Amino acid sequence: MDLDVFVTAHRAEWDRLEELLRRPRRLSGAETDELVTLYQRTTTHLSLLQSSAPDPALITRLTTLVARARSTVTGARKASWRDVARFFTASFPAAVYRLRHWWIPTALLSTAVAALIAWWISAHPEVQASIGAPEDLREMTRPGGQYETYYSSHPAASFAAQVWTNNARAVALCLVLGAFLGLPVLWVLFQNVLNLGVGLGLMSSAGRLDTFLGLLLPHGLLELTAVFVAAGVGLRLGWTVIDPGPRTRRVALAQEGRAALGVAIGLAVVLFVSGALEGFITPSGLPTWARISVGVAAELAFLLYVYGVGRRAARSGETGDIDATDRDALTPLAA
Repeated sequence: MDLDVFVTAHRAEWDRLEELLRRPRRLSGAETDELVTLYQRTTTHLSLLQSSAPDPALITRLTTLVARARSTVTGARKASWRDVARFFTASFPAAVYRLRHWWIPTALLSTAVAALIAWWISAHPEVQASIGAPEDLREMTRPGGQYETYYSSHPAASFAAQVWTNNARAVALCLVLGAFLGLPVLWVLFQNVLNLGVGLGLMSSAGRLDTFLGLLLPHGLLELTAVFVAAGVGLRLGWTVIDPGPRTRRVALAQEGRAALGVAIGLAVVLFVSGALEGFITPSGLPTWARISVGVAAELAFLLYVYGVGRRAARSGETGDIDATDRDALTPLAA
């Protein structure tokens, strides 16, 4: 490409586009059509220059010009409460529902592994001895021991905030690390399953499994579900790297990545509820059956939300991706 000839041939179009963008008054219909045409041509010119004859100063000018024109053509859109409502009534539940074939098997397998670890620890005193000294284990599992006082050792509000922060970090790790073929997600998930299995096993060996479940279930059902959803979504993102399906790998990762980000935001709210339950309900003086009932109700509400609202939104075409008008426009590429 002869850069000087190219610039001479198209400079008038670029200058005209810039003139239209500087107009303080509202453009007429003919001027608007002209602006759209010049925007499309300039986008193509920019693509040709980037691939054939890069010139930093010229590319900078055209990039700025195209960005300004695109903003004028598409119009600036501000986020509103309608977007928030759409997110919680369509995008988030639809994404969780669409990815259920990943997080439900993750939940079932993780629960089975935790139960197996718990049985192994409970049935083998030598395994218990490898975890800690006998006096330390007794201190942890005795009435009023560490497992029980853990939930009431701090003021409820600060404890709920701490729990929410820790769980949100684990969920974020699962989603962010999913792009690395999902392998780090398995490690984060195993750490959570191992901690659960150890607690179940030690309290079972002390004959206090009912006490442990009474402390775990009020908040743990919703909390663990959020972790399993995050792990499943992270694994799906990792599998997209391996098998993007009919889409290009770049497009598939962009779509699944945006959906995963939306899931992360939604799960932060779910974990806020779980943290509130752990901070205020779990250590409360309510009877065990009442505390567990609250946890079961919260879990059922979430599942009904996903399978009711989410299924309806998914069947209407919602995937959890952002709205099409908010995505980047595809730039024409030189052949």
